[in-house]
Amino acid sequence: MDDLSLTTPEQGSETETPAKVAALPNPHELATQLVAKLCHDFISPTGAIISGLDLLSDPSAQDMRDDAVNLIQTSATKLVTLVHFARVAFGAATSAEAFSAKELNKTLSDVFSTMRATLAFDVADEVVFEKPAARALMNLGYIAGNALPTGGTATLRREETDEAIILTAQSNGPRARLKPEAVEGLNGQPLSDGLSGQWIQPFWLHSVVQEAGGTLAVTLEPDSLGIKIVLPKK
Repeated sequence: MDDLSLTTPEQGSETETPAKVAALPNPHELATQLVAKLCHDFISPTGAIISGLDLLSDPSAQDMRDDAVNLIQTSATKLVTLVHFARVAFGAATSAEAFSAKELNKTLSDVFSTMRATLAFDVADEVVFEKPAARALMNLGYIAGNALPTGGTATLRREETDEAIILTAQSNGPRARLKPEAVEGLNGQPLSDGLSGQWIQPFWLHSVVQEAGGTLAVTLEPDSLGIKIVLPKK
């Protein structure tokens, strides 16, 4: 997985950008970068599965059979976890137009099992997320967890008013940071420098919020990161 953490400019600042202000990149370019990110995420567990199969078929490595089976099982589980996550976060997932908080918690918890961060999912199981809010929450959780490279807690919450649904992520831990590329993406800004792989998912989250007519705010403090999304009710 891409590590979105490390240094970021202007610690202690808050930015809130109406998502509709940002200009989308060329649709072909956006699709290309999303596919590249997914390939990056999938290649590591896929390669590990192949390595495990190679060990099983190597007559001289039969003493490592148990290690090979464990590698295959662990890597296959990780790959399936990433695929399930990507179907909701980036794709149409299923024909379902809504997801329960329990479903989303399970998927995100599986993803967090591959990270150093701990997930605190502070949403009741029976709460229902329409597809745009579910997509936003999944990406929000992923970014919040990856902002904690040495561990910590990422807390996700949902609130509701008469006019809007509010999603928040709070990441607390040593070196809780976002890379400048990720900050640019969350603010709907074009990539100015750095790696596109660090930028594309935050920008995708901004685009999801944009399409829903919402806003996204980022608050950066030493060892702390907050992201707030407000989605108007339709």
